[in-house]
Amino acid sequence: MRCPRTAVLGARHWHVPLHVSAWGDTHDVVVVQDEEPDQVTDIAGRLDAAVYGEVGEALDAGPLDLAYVFVPHDRMVETCLALVERGIPFVVEKPGGTGPEDVERIRDAAAAAGVAATVPFVQRGGPVDHALSLAGAPTYQRTSFVAGPPERYHAAGCSWMLDPARSGGGCLVNLAPHFVDLFLRRSRARRVELVAAHLSASLHGEGVEDHATLVLAGDDGSEAIIEVGYAFPSSPAQRYCSYTSVGGRGYVDVGTSGDVSFTHTASGVTESNAIDVDSDPLYDVFVRQVADTWADGFAGLPTLDDLADTMSLIWAAYGRSSIASLEVSHG
Repeated sequence: MRCPRTAVLGARHWHVPLHVSAWGDTHDVVVVQDEEPDQVTDIAGRLDAAVYGEVGEALDAGPLDLAYVFVPHDRMVETCLALVERGIPFVVEKPGGTGPEDVERIRDAAAAAGVAATVPFVQRGGPVDHALSLAGAPTYQRTSFVAGPPERYHAAGCSWMLDPARSGGGCLVNLAPHFVDLFLRRSRARRVELVAAHLSASLHGEGVEDHATLVLAGDDGSEAIIEVGYAFPSSPAQRYCSYTSVGGRGYVDVGTSGDVSFTHTASGVTESNAIDVDSDPLYDVFVRQVADTWADGFAGLPTLDDLADTMSLIWAAYGRSSIASLEVSHG
């Protein structure tokens, strides 16, 4: 199979460097775009790609098989709709916009036009997902994923992430979708609802929240508690994370160190092993999956329906949260 001729849109995004090596191996990246094109010349040089400052110019530059959408969240709808209009399959980063209507517009337009799309829910099928699945479908699940402080977005050239009008929110909209998606994917519930949410901007005092907690409940009696934040110090350790899940087969506990403990319901025996809980390498894996499936409509990869299901709970959390001072706009 030939490598897809690819455009990277919004190339200053902090996840882009995690894709570059796999792109070089499996994609023919011909166009790199960013609002500040002079800031992405190094990445373009590594990929031997042309650089553009406007999305329209980038898409008009030549025939494309595929595009990756990393643009600021307030430009995701117009960018994805431009791809749909041109019939170009695409990968769109979560959240897909700044509110539920944005995601629905993208999903519906792509479906109507028959344009394939996928979403990098990279935790799917990864080591943490596999470890949690040992317990079976989750009855009670808890996730804690606390990343570094928000000033890292200034350092990455993505200050728009701290502007709620452009990002749609802070750590909740950025980090929680991965773990909401994992719960929805593994749950046997036919319906999952948000029952509680709390957001806080107390630690860093930015315009977006730096800590958030969600409680989700399934109609089968299941529950998920998801805590995310920008509360970890700037450190080589990068983040704190821990996960537990209990289901019919047993209880799983995964720590920041990667130590996994699984206790069987039937025997009471506990098994231990270790996994890599660093999420950064999962983007390389995802790129290679895209390369293997782009010609088949991204078969087996997350869909825009999955994104809409996940983000509907995230946006509901902003409406439910007890914090009212952020004035976050959602479409």
